[in-house]
Amino acid sequence: MSIRILITDDHGVIRAGLRALLGPLPDMEVVGEASDGREVLSKTVELKPDVVLMDLSMPNMGGLEATRQLSKIEPNARILILTVHEDESLLKEVIRSGAAGYIIKRADEEELIHAIRVVARGDMYVHPSLTRALFNEPSPKESSSVSKVETLTLREIDVLRLLARGNTNRQIANQLCISMRTVEGHRASLSAKLGMHSRVELVEYAEKHGLLSTTNEK
Repeated sequence: MSIRILITDDHGVIRAGLRALLGPLPDMEVVGEASDGREVLSKTVELKPDVVLMDLSMPNMGGLEATRQLSKIEPNARILILTVHEDESLLKEVIRSGAAGYIIKRADEEELIHAIRVVARGDMYVHPSLTRALFNEPSPKESSSVSKVETLTLREIDVLRLLARGNTNRQIANQLCISMRTVEGHRASLSAKLGMHSRVELVEYAEKHGLLSTTNEK
């Protein structure tokens, strides 16, 4: 089944370029376009896309506010922010608002396509240039003496363990008594700290490091 995509940007040339890039792909279908935040709300409700490519700087309603509202009225739509802004604080804010990913417009075509596929299957994607700053990862020199497992919080290990056992985000949220958005935030943190963006990679990591038997309390 194709990934249904809604392209949102206030520049027609950019929308046309994205449609030309994504439209021919066999696993993707561009179902519509929107030029501002208010239009993306109505188009998402109408067209039920799987992924909304969301620009942040738009008239009438910006992408950040549109993301907040969409996460409430259409929680099944995965929002991938596509922006020129390489801003750590902005990245944190859009993730808190319900976005499933954040990619920079200077990214190459293959990276954008990969990011869409990642968020469409329920995982989080953050542009590599921002992951270290967002989650305060150790520098490469520091990380040589600190294992990646040791950088994980107890709650992140809980989420990783449940994820590796086949639980969905909703099941994890119910078992840990936290919100779906919090689960997605932990998954984004796991992806950034471990350098892994897919469920398969995270499961293999958990198995390799013996985390499936770990039991942590809140």
